[in-house]
Amino acid sequence: MKKTLAILFTLMTIGCRNEGDNGTPHEMIPLEIVGSNAFWYYNDLDAATDFYTKTLGLKIAADYGYAKILQVAGSSYLTLVDGTMGMHTPDEPKTVALALVTDQLDEWWDYLNLQGVEMRSDEYSPTENSAHDGFVAYDPEGYYLEFERFNPHPENERFIPILDRAKTVFAQGADSEVPPGLGFKATVLWLYYRDLPGMEAFWENEIGLDMVADQGWAKVYQASSTGFIGPVDETLGMHSYTDQKAVNISFLTTQLDEWFEHARAGSLEMRSQSIEEENPRYRAFVGYDPEGYYLEFDSFLPHEDNEELLRIIDQDSN
Repeated sequence: MKKTLAILFTLMTIGCRNEGDNGTPHEMIPLEIVGSNAFWYYNDLDAATDFYTKTLGLKIAADYGYAKILQVAGSSYLTLVDGTMGMHTPDEPKTVALALVTDQLDEWWDYLNLQGVEMRSDEYSPTENSAHDGFVAYDPEGYYLEFERFNPHPENERFIPILDRAKTVFAQGADSEVPPGLGFKATVLWLYYRDLPGMEAFWENEIGLDMVADQGWAKVYQASSTGFIGPVDETLGMHSYTDQKAVNISFLTTQLDEWFEHARAGSLEMRSQSIEEENPRYRAFVGYDPEGYYLEFDSFLPHEDNEELLRIIDQDSN
């Protein structure tokens, strides 16, 4: 990876699973995440790409042909994958939702309705003194997009200052149809679990994320500067638990080897028994969380297809 990406910033500390002679954990080891990403899988990749770049105005940060990496916010990404070539298929349950955090919630509602985007509800009614407001739209193949605003509220006491530091990435796709002034400042990837307390322990103790908002039946953990993970009680959320899930949760890092050693020491059930080294664009490995979501760790290499992506990662870190 480029030398400028060698040390960016540390967003978390992770404890070794092994214990010392006195039964206490070894010293905490800092590992970094420089971006959060999700892989979604499509029958018609071209139509999905048109929706996200034209209707939502997202920029393609890297184009691999069979996969398009889109920048949503500063260090938040969404990758659209040809369903015939990925680890999942479009026929698997789409047990995931992506919250697009924005300060222009009313404007997005008006614009998307004018565009004829299918909504989960016919009404959008912000509630006075609520911790958050929002609405849910469907993308072309049924993935849930939650347009959401987090409001000043005791529940968000830790979250709001982080969001206030995030710069909105305004619609920037070359063929964008989005009116000027609309954009996103962060993402929350909502994941649906049977054992929410157990998954809290996993995200905190094994992956090292810090909880920034507690909604009771849903939690928000910071993964990158603008990317957040949201474990949800499946009995109360928009989705129910499923064994299969048409999503990979991806973390971008410049410390891939360290993450791999941490993961295979017991943090994850491993899908990859070694780091993938064959692709000239990236190095990666994949494991499973305790309820079956695929967790992928990626490090992007100097390559002509990655020039813009590496520039964005470098810019976000400064």
